[in-house]
Amino acid sequence: MKRRDFITLLGAAAGWPMAARAQQPAMPVIGYVGSGSPGSGARGLVAFRQGLREAGYVEGRDVAIEFRWAEGQYDRLPSLAADLVRRQVGVIYASAVPAAHAAKAATSSIPIVFSIGGDPVKEGLVARLDRPDGNLTGVTQFYGEVGTKRLELLRELVPKATVIAVLMNPSNPNLEFRLGDVQDAARAIRQPIQIFNASSESDLDSAFTSIIHSGAGALLIGDDPFFTDRRQQIVALAARYAVPTIYFQRIFVEVGGLIGYAPIESDLARQAGVYTGRILKGDRPADLPVMQATRFELVINLKTGKALGLTVPQTLLAIADEVIE
Repeated sequence: MKRRDFITLLGAAAGWPMAARAQQPAMPVIGYVGSGSPGSGARGLVAFRQGLREAGYVEGRDVAIEFRWAEGQYDRLPSLAADLVRRQVGVIYASAVPAAHAAKAATSSIPIVFSIGGDPVKEGLVARLDRPDGNLTGVTQFYGEVGTKRLELLRELVPKATVIAVLMNPSNPNLEFRLGDVQDAARAIRQPIQIFNASSESDLDSAFTSIIHSGAGALLIGDDPFFTDRRQQIVALAARYAVPTIYFQRIFVEVGGLIGYAPIESDLARQAGVYTGRILKGDRPADLPVMQATRFELVINLKTGKALGLTVPQTLLAIADEVIE
């Protein structure tokens, strides 16, 4: 073999690995848009990644995730969702209703998987639960039904509370539906409620002062990522003003809150991960029915109850999934 021919052959061989690499498909990218912060979304992300693994995707090996966090500033969501669309991600995972609406407004072609608390049909995210149509599907806990149960639990725990205060975030784009849900829940069990608002740390202080002055005997914290991010402050205010309070996530109770009732968060986020993986494999969102929460947990903090001078009824202790002493 001539030396020139040998060099030519050697050069071609050296190019084979590069050509092979060039032919390999790019790693798919999931765009994550969250209404809250990395702190409030940490547990859900663990379960979401578990669902992805069940579908055959491991972050960093088979798929990448681009994160966008609104940090409770809901007016940022449209630009965050639009940025993921420009990035041409394969699927968008939207955590909470405001994020789902922002993602839907940003694209009608990129598949979207949501994890929300409200009714996705009533809120205009999907046409039907069993066959969503369009480019969205996901999981929901149906906040209205859960809200009724929370009011019932709080009334059983604090029977002398003739009026129950409800704390809402007025900056939540989904406020109208959330407010309607809690009002419907209150009417269903004939429980008088009074609405209070807070959308900043300073608002929380003034809201609790107003709640005390109103004479409300107990408090329900409305579902909102902003409140999750401020859980330490809210639990501390409830203790300072001695307000028996029920929360929408167990993590409030873990940091000293009185009682929490909610779907098991890991179930919802894990299923969202499974759906995301299935879509990456070729399934269409329109063919994946919206899943509903089926498992719920009741967590009670007896130490906090004692500090408030409350005796937790045996009926509640008997059905509690966890009692913190």
